[in-house]
Amino acid sequence: MSKRTVAMTSRKLRLGLFCLSILLALCSARASDSTLTWTQVSPATSPSARSYLAMAYDKASGKVILFGGVSGNTYLNDTWTFDGTTWQKINTATAPSPRAGAQMAYDHRTRTVVLFGGFDGGQYLGDTWVWDGRTSTWTQAAPLHSPKGVTGPMVFTDLNGRVDEFGGFDGNLFQLAMWQWSGSDWRQLHPAQVPYARSFAALGVDYVAKQIVLYGGLADVNPLNTWTYDGTTWTLQSPAMLPLTVYGTSAVFEPNLGEVILFGGADGGVEQDRTWSWTGSNWVELSPAQSPPAREGAGMAYDEALGHIVLFGGESSRGPLGDTWELTQ
Repeated sequence: MSKRTVAMTSRKLRLGLFCLSILLALCSARASDSTLTWTQVSPATSPSARSYLAMAYDKASGKVILFGGVSGNTYLNDTWTFDGTTWQKINTATAPSPRAGAQMAYDHRTRTVVLFGGFDGGQYLGDTWVWDGRTSTWTQAAPLHSPKGVTGPMVFTDLNGRVDEFGGFDGNLFQLAMWQWSGSDWRQLHPAQVPYARSFAALGVDYVAKQIVLYGGLADVNPLNTWTYDGTTWTLQSPAMLPLTVYGTSAVFEPNLGEVILFGGADGGVEQDRTWSWTGSNWVELSPAQSPPAREGAGMAYDEALGHIVLFGGESSRGPLGDTWELTQ
């Protein structure tokens, strides 16, 4: 057996184990009427207050990773990890430049977190960085091809474990191009239909319905619509209900419930504090006993090691926030 065959087999095995773990967590999840609870946690140390940070779960290290964001007029480039109890600042030899509005997602094939885009107060950024949680290091990639420099792109792990990118705003136009990261280069994808151009939309991966769910955002054309992507085709949905939010909404899949969860966001400059779920065909507002204060631009990730959603920061009418919340069942 060649080294290439061994490597491909190993990647397929890792991806298969990932899919199996998700499916096991989803057993009977759709049929349950589980009660979700937001709980504020108080770590001894936390990142400073900020909004429009990048946040994702790093499966390689088993921790949530947080990068950058903006606080007032100060753009940040610090890196933090969260183990469910403690936030730890990671000092690295090199790191992406300060920015807000970047996004990142975990690449199951390379076992790294891929970060793209953002805005530093003067430039719309188009560089790609890779975080290796096994060594706690950032490496700048040097792809031959790349999406335009944008803020507010939708960067996500697709149903095959790869990292895809859609949309964003380049300072002049909202984008509707779609790209996929190969591990060393970006390749443009060409679905027959794509959502209207936008940035800062809410996006989650629904492993029950086997679809990517996208809602809202900032756009020239009406963004108050829901789209799903099955890995080949984007489809405009017609749910009976729509979340009362437009942009800066946090979204992530909750496997215990089996649905994509949305929280917060803003509509016309008014921050929201509502929690919504995507059932696979409709948006439903949830009613937890308490909720984090209204905000936009918070970071949110599902912590697979702990089995619940972690939310940090965001922007409220009073300024940037630095609180940590967990959504449990």
